[in-house]
Amino acid sequence: MDWWQILFLIFFSLLALMLIRVPVAFSFLAVNIVAAIFLWGGEVGLKQLMGSIESSLATFALAPIPLFILMGEIMFHTGIAPKMIDTLDKWFGKVPGRLSLLAVTGGTLISTLTGSTMASTSMLGSTLVPEMERRNYKNQMSIGPILGSGTLAALIPPSALGVLLASMGQISIGAFMIAIILPGVLMAILFGLYIIIRAKLQPDLAPNYAVDAISLSEKIKATVIYIFPLSLIIFLVVGLMFLGVATPTEAAAMGAIGSLLLAAYYKQLNFHTLRKALVGTLKISAMMLMIIAGSTGFSQILSFSGATSELVSLIASMDLSPTLLIIGMLLIVLVLGSFMESLSILMVCLPIFIPIANMMGIDLLWFAAMLLITIEIGTISPPFGTGLFVMKAVAPKGIRMGQVYTAAFPFILLDLLLVGIIMAYPPIATWLPTLMMN
Repeated sequence: MDWWQILFLIFFSLLALMLIRVPVAFSFLAVNIVAAIFLWGGEVGLKQLMGSIESSLATFALAPIPLFILMGEIMFHTGIAPKMIDTLDKWFGKVPGRLSLLAVTGGTLISTLTGSTMASTSMLGSTLVPEMERRNYKNQMSIGPILGSGTLAALIPPSALGVLLASMGQISIGAFMIAIILPGVLMAILFGLYIIIRAKLQPDLAPNYAVDAISLSEKIKATVIYIFPLSLIIFLVVGLMFLGVATPTEAAAMGAIGSLLLAAYYKQLNFHTLRKALVGTLKISAMMLMIIAGSTGFSQILSFSGATSELVSLIASMDLSPTLLIIGMLLIVLVLGSFMESLSILMVCLPIFIPIANMMGIDLLWFAAMLLITIEIGTISPPFGTGLFVMKAVAPKGIRMGQVYTAAFPFILLDLLLVGIIMAYPPIATWLPTLMMN
């Protein structure tokens, strides 16, 4: 059987399993087992597959994953986010589109608490959308900014999807966490500028309203209590890695300990909260490790079948420039994102994209940053972006799915603009990691 026939059968089987709603990790493991038996032969094939799975998981490089998740779960379940949003609200005054801006800045900070797009969208949607409706904000300036802010979660450490992408792509987790900081900040700035400009040009979309005057001392006090401690934890995770003082594992451990201390400081640390955080960590960690195991086996099967090397040779013979190749790969991800979830896209695309990027001499940190943003665009892309359905679930009754689609569109364009900026100017993604390594 030719390599392209094997490749077609593998992808057709995966698609069929996903269409009947078999979980992503189990879909890949099932395909891996069948392919290992046929390609490597019976018991020998299964032993080979089990050996590759064991070697992919028995590595110290994966230690930061459960620690980053534990940090996010502790912060998420202690209820710190609403107080943090209230503190940010005190600083905005009468800025045009103040609640929309609050969604963006709140989303940026909440991303450091959860590292999850879905959690960020759900939290902001349930907290801010009812107030926005009460203030007569239109959907473009209420639902839209929250959907956009949800995508920030993947670009603000500790990003669960970013950690998974780096692990599956054999990229340094610490370097990648640093690489996505500037793109994340730039995305927040683009969203903020868009909101201010549009609120100025179309004030009916985000009407101004009277706000109570708050003294500077009260603002500073709230910031010191609710924002400053969080900044210390961000420094523990990102700053120590950047300065070279701590490895990703050590930084993640300090972040988890810092989250526990912060929860205790706010008197939110109890058995119930800790139990929920630990159970959540176990569930998410198990899922991510199963995905890494499935992805490793999948990569080996593609390699053994000859599909990977033949695809790389085929693309090399086309004599495409690296830029055209990157655009092509990102377009594939963009199309897949409109009907597949992020994890499925990672598992399908990375085993093929990473060897191609290596063959073309493409900087993996730069490429992975653009890939991560493009995958996140998929979460808010019609018709089946998962973020759209989360938003619909937490939005007030009466909001139609078509309105959610329309509200997401400007922020999809802004995300695409960011990808274009990073493609044109790679140091946005590579400068900080280079500085860290030097």
